[in-house]
Amino acid sequence: MRVGVFLVAAGFPGRDPGLVLRDTLELIVAAEEAGFDDAWVAEHHFMSYGVCPSPLTLLAAAAGRTRRIGLGTAVSVLSTQHPVALAEQAAMLHHLSGGRFTLGVGRGGPWVDLEVFGTGIERFDRGFAEALDLLLAAFATGQAAGRGEFFRFREVELVPRAPLRPVVACTSSPTIALAAARGLPMLLGMHIDDAAKGALVTEYATLAASGGGVAGASGGHAAGAASGGGVAGVGASAGHVAAAVGHVADSTAAAVKELKAAMPAWLEPGLAGYVPVDGRPRAPRDVAAYVDFLTRVHPVGSPEHCAETLLRTARETGIDRFVLLVEGAGEPGRVLENVRRLGTEVLPLLRRAGATG
Repeated sequence: MRVGVFLVAAGFPGRDPGLVLRDTLELIVAAEEAGFDDAWVAEHHFMSYGVCPSPLTLLAAAAGRTRRIGLGTAVSVLSTQHPVALAEQAAMLHHLSGGRFTLGVGRGGPWVDLEVFGTGIERFDRGFAEALDLLLAAFATGQAAGRGEFFRFREVELVPRAPLRPVVACTSSPTIALAAARGLPMLLGMHIDDAAKGALVTEYATLAASGGGVAGASGGHAAGAASGGGVAGVGASAGHVAAAVGHVADSTAAAVKELKAAMPAWLEPGLAGYVPVDGRPRAPRDVAAYVDFLTRVHPVGSPEHCAETLLRTARETGIDRFVLLVEGAGEPGRVLENVRRLGTEVLPLLRRAGATG
């Protein structure tokens, strides 16, 4: 089992975004010191939910402050940027970090970002497969040529190049089919429980075993090219990653109470920052109910409860890579304490259970 931290650079009320970013960098350093395997950073624009618009920039700074911990994006949004430019930046981070970088990519949402960055709702609706295939071609061959609906350009050679294998955020059957066809691991969100995660893993495995999925969308690039050809294994061996909330206290009741008191003040305005670009309706989320769900499903509690919850999820889903959102308490000192306590009190329990290296 690999266990990392998942950092959104949460913009709690009253906090200066620049200071939040500096604190997020320090959390990555603290996570390495605490024994975590990875630190993954989210991308958000024009909203307080997360104040990091460029996770690659933050991770480049982290690469210079750390030596061992894996670094990843959760995720870089393909619908608002050019896949070849992203491949170049990812290759740089791969080399500058000594091979510690994992690129997580996603389709994103139909948000105002599409208007601001000029990619448009059409790229979001129809362009993800084409963009992903260009990214995979760049990683697999060091070359890219646009011959599709959204990208048309002559063949270029990337310098530097890097043989990266992206992880794909999956929230729908079409995206799962695309990831399975390309032999890429899934990143599954913290908004679903173990049963739903297990169902998605099974769906992926069925598609991978049958050769089903989505055909190439950009100049005929082969599925699975970036992962050495063919489809990766299923279940744990496929390298799927699950995001979860991770928060430890002296008792489970205390941990739950702490997050229920702190998280709504962040989530209420934060989630309201998702503004659809085309006026399509957006269902409001019951924040109190969502926080209740997060504290019931995820490793929020005593050290023993946190360890048991992670072991249960691994057992029921076949997933053995986790990234834990650790910022739920809001107050910087308490968040730092949470990272350190997870490292000193929860990770050893997982090691004793034989779940981590």
